[in-house]
Order: sequence, then structure tokens, then C-alpha cells
Amino acid sequence: MSGQTSKGRLYGVGLGPGDPSLMTVRAVEVIAEADVIAYHSARHGRSIARSIAAKHLREDHIEEPMVYPVTTETTDHPGGYKGAMEEFYTAASARLAAHLDAGRTVAVLAEGDPLFYGSYMHMHKRLADRYDTEVIPGVTSVSAAAARLGTPLAEGEEVLTILPGTLTEEELTARLAATDAAVVMKLGRTFTKVRSALESSGRLGEARYVERATMTGERLAQLADVEPESVPYFSVAVLPSKVDAEPVVRELGEVVVVGTGPAGPLWLTPETRGALAAADDLVGYTTYLDRVPVRPGQLRHGSDNRVESERAEFALQLARRGRRVAVVSGGDPGIFAMATAVLEVASEKEYADIPVRVLPGVTAANAAAARAGAPLGHDYATISLSDRLKPWEVVAERLRAAASADLVLALYNPGSRSRTWQVGKARDLLLEHRAPQTPVVVARDVGGSGERVRIVRLAELDPAEVDMRTIMLVGSSQTRVVRRGDGEEVVWTPRRYPEA
Repeated sequence: MSGQTSKGRLYGVGLGPGDPSLMTVRAVEVIAEADVIAYHSARHGRSIARSIAAKHLREDHIEEPMVYPVTTETTDHPGGYKGAMEEFYTAASARLAAHLDAGRTVAVLAEGDPLFYGSYMHMHKRLADRYDTEVIPGVTSVSAAAARLGTPLAEGEEVLTILPGTLTEEELTARLAATDAAVVMKLGRTFTKVRSALESSGRLGEARYVERATMTGERLAQLADVEPESVPYFSVAVLPSKVDAEPVVRELGEVVVVGTGPAGPLWLTPETRGALAAADDLVGYTTYLDRVPVRPGQLRHGSDNRVESERAEFALQLARRGRRVAVVSGGDPGIFAMATAVLEVASEKEYADIPVRVLPGVTAANAAAARAGAPLGHDYATISLSDRLKPWEVVAERLRAAASADLVLALYNPGSRSRTWQVGKARDLLLEHRAPQTPVVVARDVGGSGERVRIVRLAELDPAEVDMRTIMLVGSSQTRVVRRGDGEEVVWTPRRYPEA
């Protein structure tokens, strides 16, 4: 707000979703006090906002209809649609400013809430810093749609996402897959795209359709049953709360193997978020399951990290009973993680008919590299130093081969409480092929509360610094280390090799 007592006062008046009885008492008071009533309308002259407030308008009100020059993006304006609308908003705000300068009180009517996907905000941004302004909130179409459906929109820890249907289909799909509950606004011409995004994200069966909530011509339906050509602009798609949703009965479920990244929620992809939200059961190592939010009705099956085959078979057995199962890994499930174990068991004849999907995740090597700079900018090899599932002789042979090929190395599982000597052995072996000053990124718990990323030289690598939550990135002969202006060292491997 800004104080300009010698001039008129500007109001943005929220009228609610359409039913005049849902206007607030304050909205009615402001309309009664106003000298000027402004509202948007199409070129045919009819205004939904005016029709909602009609019985509160007086003959002595000065009316300012602000007629949109275009209602679609088709225009011959030299600046295109954006240019035409910018010119319109500039002219409309100038008309309102003239009334305000003359000391008149101006009420701009807005369907729903003035600052929620509404046209009033264009006046507000142009005028509110120059005139005393008050915004009167209104009941949104989102709230009205949920009320008319008679179902909770979001409950407890659920996340509600509001989306404009004008987003691209890919963006809609990603966001719908990742959220618990959602409302998609601005349907009309976007309906076919929105429906396709709901289907691609696996949410079409949950989606409800609400048209003209609380207004004449209101329609409620399952969205999947709605014909695209019948959908007006004033309609929304709703994915309501899943807390009390009826369980889906399936003859055959599926297994989705997901990676949670190296740490918490910031590392999850939208696709993985969606798979975790949609699952009936979560199966995984307890440490990784603890990263996933608890959802009502969802069962969690945690186990020790050494029973991968048993865990995979258990997940497939659940899917055979019609359950949708998410097998949870850290990092990327296909890199030294659960995807291999699940697919190995799923390849057996008795499980061959159960659908299995693997969704990618941010792996520890990528996370550590990003923290340090770009050490994996050229060719690199990924090797596990664990000798639990393969002999150390095989590990050593692969280290020699990769080192002699001058590849950057991403070394997973370098040590643990029961494996303390492998890091020293690997360092000594690599020093046969790499200079003592070769940079090594030692990254522990990237993304977690105990994150520590250091750049050391190969000859100075101390095995005591390394545990099972650590990954090491060993540079090639071309990898560079530079101390930048802020004092921090960055590491990168050039994409061009000298002989190229």
C-alpha cells in the first residue's frame, strides 16, 4: 500500500467463483462505496464479472468496461498477442488513473480472487505504487470446484499443485506425476493436451472435471468421459486428495525401480516422485526408505542392505497380487543398485509376465562431480572397489586397464568398517600410471547433512578419510585444478584431448 490521500482509492474486488451469494461482505461494501466500477469484458460487451455484481450496481455508478482487443492469440497487431495486450493494459490503466487523479474511488471487479490468475493484477502492477490500494480477496475457482465435488482437495502432508493448462504437455506431465493433488486451470482449448498429460502421468483415472462451478450450467464429471469440443474456458481439472481414495483392484500390478539420488528430496526427479506417490507398497533398504515421505494407506517394507535378491522377489510377489510396488534405491537404481537384482529375478519364468520399469536417478558420481566442478567432462570409467561380489584380482585388473587408458575414474564403494585396505591398494596401483599430483575428489554424503567434498592429490590420499558413504573421482593426465577468485578449487577435465 502507498498513501496518496489527495487522490482516489483503488480497490481490486474479488467476486468469487460466480454465484453472487458467494461474494464477501467486504466486496459488497466496497462496491457500494465506489464512484467508478471497472470490469473486463470481451468484444461482445458481456462481462461475467459485471453479471456477478449486477444487483449491487447503482445508476449513478460510473462504469468503465475494459474490452479485450483479442480473446485468442490470433491478431494482426505488429507486436503480436503480447503487444496487443500490453497496449490494452496500458490504455486501461491510464483511464483508471484519470479517475483516481480526479479523486474518485475505483473498484475493479475480478472473478474469483483478484491476484489469482486474474486480469486485475495487470492494473494493480501499473497503479498500486501510485495510489492508495486495497485488494479484497475472493473465493477461488479451485475452492469452489472442490466444494462442488464434495471431496477434500488436500489433506495432512499432501502437496497441492495449481497448474495453468497453457503449459507444455511435457511440463504438465512431469508436474502431475510428481504431486499428490492438483488443479489444472484454463482448460478450453488446452483440454486435449491436459487430458493427454493426465494419461501419460498415470493420473487420468483419478481426474475429475468441473465446469462453471456454482454458476448456471455447472457440470461435474469424470474427466476421462468429457468430450474435448464441449469444454469452455471456465472449467478445471481436479486431482483430489488420495487419503481416503478407494484402493485400486488390479489382477496384476507392476514393479517400478527408482533411485532417490544421493540424499534427500532435492535430488528426486519428477518421474520418481510420481512413482513413489502412486505406489501401494515401498520396498527397500531401510536407510533409503527413510528418505521417502510417509503417505496414508501406503505400506513400507524395509530390510537390511544385504538381502537384495530376497527383496526383489518379495516386490515381484506383491506385484503378482495386483500391488503397484516401488523398489527404492539410493542414487541411480541401475548403477551398483537394485535394478539389476530386480531384473535378474524378474527374468525367471514365474515372474516373466510382471511389468517392471526402471526410472533413472542422480547417481553419486554425477553429484560429486557437480560439487567439485566438471571432473567427468571427458571419458571416464566407473568401478566398484568392493570385493564382496567379485574378487579383488578382478578389481585390480580393471583399475590397471582404466588407468593405462588414461580414463578418469569414478570409484564406488571404496571402503567400509569391514573393508579398510582397498583404498590404499587402489592408490598404490594407480600411482603406477598416474602422476602423484593427480587430483582426486573425495566426496562424502553429498547432499546430506554430513557433506564434505575435498580435492586432494593422489599421492596424499589418506584411506582413513574414506568410508562407505564416500565416492572418489580420480583425474586423468588432462584433469585440471584451478583456485578461483573466491579461494575455492575447481576441477575439470577438458573435452578435447591433446592429439585431437
